[in-house]
Amino acid sequence: MGDFSKYYTGEKVAPILTLIIGGNHEASNYMWELYHGGFLAPNMYYLGAAGVVQFNGIRVAGLSGIYKSHDYRIGHYESLPYDQGSMRSIYHVRQYDVQRMLQYIERHGNYNGLMKRKPHFRQDAETGRLGSPPLLEVLKKVRPSWWFSGHMHVKFEAAFKHEDQVAAKAGASSSMAVVKEANPDEIQIDFEDDDDQVKAANPDEVQIVFEDDDDQAPQPQQSEPDSEASPPQASASPIQSRPGASETKFLALDKCLPKKDYLEIIDFPAPLDNNPPKFTFDPEWLGIVRATQQYFSRNKSQQSLPPDNVLRPLIEESVRWVKENVGENKDIAEVQAFAMTSPGPDPAFRGNRFPQPVSYTNPQTVAFCEMLGIPNNIN
Repeated sequence: MGDFSKYYTGEKVAPILTLIIGGNHEASNYMWELYHGGFLAPNMYYLGAAGVVQFNGIRVAGLSGIYKSHDYRIGHYESLPYDQGSMRSIYHVRQYDVQRMLQYIERHGNYNGLMKRKPHFRQDAETGRLGSPPLLEVLKKVRPSWWFSGHMHVKFEAAFKHEDQVAAKAGASSSMAVVKEANPDEIQIDFEDDDDQVKAANPDEVQIVFEDDDDQAPQPQQSEPDSEASPPQASASPIQSRPGASETKFLALDKCLPKKDYLEIIDFPAPLDNNPPKFTFDPEWLGIVRATQQYFSRNKSQQSLPPDNVLRPLIEESVRWVKENVGENKDIAEVQAFAMTSPGPDPAFRGNRFPQPVSYTNPQTVAFCEMLGIPNNIN
């Protein structure tokens, strides 16, 4: 942490294309410049507050931010200069962005093992205050093959079998049967922010969260969990799923520190065999962005997106427009290229812990909006 400026100024360059989502330790003002996505630095592409791209035909989607219940339903009202509230709320995930993603982790497994490793989870786990309901809904509807999570501060691997597959195999309850038989120690993880967590949404499953470092309250001392302890229960609400993977593999990694599990290499079969690889916009996502732009809010009042029977025709028409006017495999580099907006680190800010940044118009956002024929409400 603290070395991004070297990539921004070109002192360092990422050796391979790196896809990025935002959390609570980034320069939120800079990421806001690229709300729709764009290159933060050479070879480092930010997926935006919500975004989908394709790399040699592999579709990669990302949602940025930390879940905080009292900010979830408001609009993107924050603007410079930030106050003590907006400098935190700006990185809290919003319902508007989750709903857009829904148009295109709960856990099972070694509960006691997790409590031994992270005993301060026990109090919230036993009161059902852990988990991120919006991301659980995304998981169940989108059904991705893989789910990668940041902000966890510990390594977890898990396998989430979607309900129709569990029912076909078990014939009844999901319960602990969602754990891979090959690895009984795998744990299904979901995450959110700190003290405003909402109850988990699936019976017999334990929702795990890592708290926002900036807001974290001191944790009471916890006793070592009993070997016979069982995960707490939570009520369920059925969510209609869409065609996708029968099983979602989950991975969270530890902090990037010595002797920590912070790196994992995974081989994905690519649908396309282009060399060099093609890095392209996803036409369906572009259609969703174009269709939902009219509901985007820059104040605290944020209306929900309309029901599917209203929204789907708008999206279908927008996807057709994208395919006709943008193309189905539009290279991102043809539209967006990294350009420094800020001159870089200012020595005058040294010793000032909370300097107010300057607002810039990012040419990548301008180009993205012009490509889709939508207003630039970002900068």
